[in-house]
Amino acid sequence: MLTQAPMPVHRPSTNGSLTPDVTMDIDSKAAEPSAGGVSTRSGLRRGDTRTAVIVYGPSQEQIVSTFADVLGKPFRLADSFQGVMPVEKELVLGISAEDARISVASRDRNAMVVIHAHNVDLGMPPDTYLSTQCDYEFLYTDRTFFRRDLARFISFTLGQISHYETLMAKPRTFFISTTFPDVRAALPNIEVLTVGCDAVELRVDLLKEPLGDGTFAQIPSLSYVGEQVMLLRQRTELPIIYTTRCVRENGRFPMDDPNLFYEYLYRAIQWGVEYIDVEVWLPEDIRRKLYENRGNSHIMSAFHDFSGTFKWPSAYAQTIFVESCKYAHIVKMIAIINDHNENFELEYFRSKIRHEYPAAPPFSAVNMGETGQISRTFNKVFTPITHPLLPIIAAPGQMSAAEINAALASLGQLPKTSIYGITTSASRVQVPHAPFYEKCFNELGLPHQFGVVERQTRGPLSVEAWCNQRSFGGAYLNPAVSFASLMHHSIFFSRLNNGTGPTLTEAARMIGMIDTIVVQPGPASSPGSAPPSLPSSPQRRGESLFGPTPNNAHGFPASSSLLFDNAGWRGILSTLTRDLAPSAYFGRTAVVLASNADDAASAMYALKALRLGKVYTVGFKTPLALARSFEVEPFNSLESLQRARATGDDAGPFVLVSALGPEKSTLVGMLVRVFGGTRGSSSQIRKVFLDLADGPRKGDPGAIAEQCGFAAYGVADTTAFTTAETVRLLVGQNVPYSFVRLISGKGMF
Repeated sequence: MLTQAPMPVHRPSTNGSLTPDVTMDIDSKAAEPSAGGVSTRSGLRRGDTRTAVIVYGPSQEQIVSTFADVLGKPFRLADSFQGVMPVEKELVLGISAEDARISVASRDRNAMVVIHAHNVDLGMPPDTYLSTQCDYEFLYTDRTFFRRDLARFISFTLGQISHYETLMAKPRTFFISTTFPDVRAALPNIEVLTVGCDAVELRVDLLKEPLGDGTFAQIPSLSYVGEQVMLLRQRTELPIIYTTRCVRENGRFPMDDPNLFYEYLYRAIQWGVEYIDVEVWLPEDIRRKLYENRGNSHIMSAFHDFSGTFKWPSAYAQTIFVESCKYAHIVKMIAIINDHNENFELEYFRSKIRHEYPAAPPFSAVNMGETGQISRTFNKVFTPITHPLLPIIAAPGQMSAAEINAALASLGQLPKTSIYGITTSASRVQVPHAPFYEKCFNELGLPHQFGVVERQTRGPLSVEAWCNQRSFGGAYLNPAVSFASLMHHSIFFSRLNNGTGPTLTEAARMIGMIDTIVVQPGPASSPGSAPPSLPSSPQRRGESLFGPTPNNAHGFPASSSLLFDNAGWRGILSTLTRDLAPSAYFGRTAVVLASNADDAASAMYALKALRLGKVYTVGFKTPLALARSFEVEPFNSLESLQRARATGDDAGPFVLVSALGPEKSTLVGMLVRVFGGTRGSSSQIRKVFLDLADGPRKGDPGAIAEQCGFAAYGVADTTAFTTAETVRLLVGQNVPYSFVRLISGKGMF
């Protein structure tokens, strides 16, 4: 019997210093849900608190101010790494490449984190010495997508955001491999290619760098690969898996020099790539060094066997698994098989190692070839998928997300359900979601049916009536409904969970508004086990599934339950952190406008997750649960207004959020002018304005905000992010924000 492998532990970060202890989840103080509740994590952390030093190229000092702007800090230019004071942790320092070369190697690595910023538009590769010596390297272009890319890069490399735990908690995850010789070929269709994906793999070994004589480099240069990473990250918000597949494992990277792998893989860590594919055949010292210097990247140990002789029940298979666990956050094992029964041998192996190594990293394993395709439906961790738009498949037997979902449906593992958009008559006209969901389900190959229905407070068209169906698969509520309203005199909801009621996420409990109802299936039950909570309403002959009344002839299964959640706050959070790092908001002040607490609740919870220091409220009283963790002061006098204008940065609050209706746009515009300044010719974000109003209006507060120095965001942004989150909650599949905007069209927003 093999001894259990040592499980990964926290090791030194990229620059050799210990990862700071301040990387605590921002929601940690509020993460204790009520009985039966579910914790909601924002994925945001305080991150690395060392002084950020930006090394810039000739005539590129403006990049330092942009870094500072994204981080929400002031900056200054310096001429040396020497003499950096501890008090300058709240500054972003800039040092020219020429000056940095002199002392970068002898810097205090515990006091500063150094980022080499290189503009690829200059037409020259990055300085190799600086690339090697700096902790991270940011490649950028002055063209489109630059700022968004920077916000993502700096948030991840400094440890302020991580989606690993969220992805590993999903019931099923996929990644797609871009098999193009130049990633530019994938970009026009990237929104469609990545539907259903949780990550995008960049096959570095398949890249073909053109040379001046019309041929291609045997191995693409690091500068070429870096630009490919940059281009891909600029066009997708999904995490990237960086892979240098060797010749023996169906790739093109030569195996004669293992140090070449280290050079390319370590550079990916410096580029801020989220997942690094490290093949287990590499010498242990290389794998260990990559793991110890991984920064905030996660290591995926990879093993592929194309011999056709690999056997899952063998001691060799377990040896590979144990060795893979040493320096990995995810273990991936893939083999080609000859007999269908070997798929069941894999499932036995999967069950066996789960039992014998309960603390092991998540395990991803599939069999290759047509014979092994069924194993791709059994695997739940980072299943590699393909797409019809790709030029070639990355491995034999790969299936698309739609094909896997169709297979799951045929096996009875993905039952057909009815998913609803439960709206009011007004919101149904304003927000035509049905075409988007139908297109989304079709692209994903899901068997579900979707329909938009109008709700009533009581009776056969109430929310509980739509939920009380055997085929009910979940719903979104637009507009959101208060938890108190849903539970008021509801026998059906109160009888769930053996009388304890529906499960609430921590966000739903604190916000008090429900916009998503998720089914939590239980063991299979017979039709006769439905709870008699509501009288049945048999479907009339000829009546459609989404007809005048719900088809609850059999009732909601007694063994299942419902989860109440709020996706809107994540839409707001994603919007606010799209162009700024979370640290830009830490300790700052905000003003929130709303007619009542329900309208403001999601925004307040998002600001709480961002750890703002103080929030001024206008038009509503903040519930005590939301008022914890930061100071809240209502505007109730002119003195309050004067205090708000004189508080914070640039003589006023940093964030202004309006949850007022479109009919009050003139008032919102006036308040924007009160708290704003003038942007002038600067492109830097001095303040942030978020307008949640939806519908026709007389004025345009967003345009006024931009004139007053705000970065302005609207309901189109928050709705798209919220929709993506809602799809993830309802069907467990990831749909990128960019796909939502592409498919939904102008009508949705």
